[in-house]
Amino acid sequence: MVPIKEIRFQLAISARDYLAYYRGEVRQVAVRAADGRSIRFPANILRPFLSHTGVNGEFALQYDEQNRFVGIRKL
Repeated sequence: MVPIKEIRFQLAISARDYLAYYRGEVRQVAVRAADGRSIRFPANILRPFLSHTGVNGEFALQYDEQNRFVGIRKL
C-alpha cells in the first residue's frame, strides 16, 4: 500500500471571490498550511465544499509520495 501524506490548512474564500475560480479566471489556490509550508492546488477540488458563503473552514489535503493529489476532506 502506498503511504498517503496529509497537509492541513485553513481557508476563507467568499462566494464572490470563488466566482473567479468557478469561471476559470483563476485556476490555482495558494495557501499557507498549518505547519508553515506554502501549497498550491487546483481550485476545482474545492467545489464540493462551496456554499452560499463561499469555501470556509479547516481542510486536509491528501497526497501520495510523488506529491500527486489523492483527496481532500473538511475537518
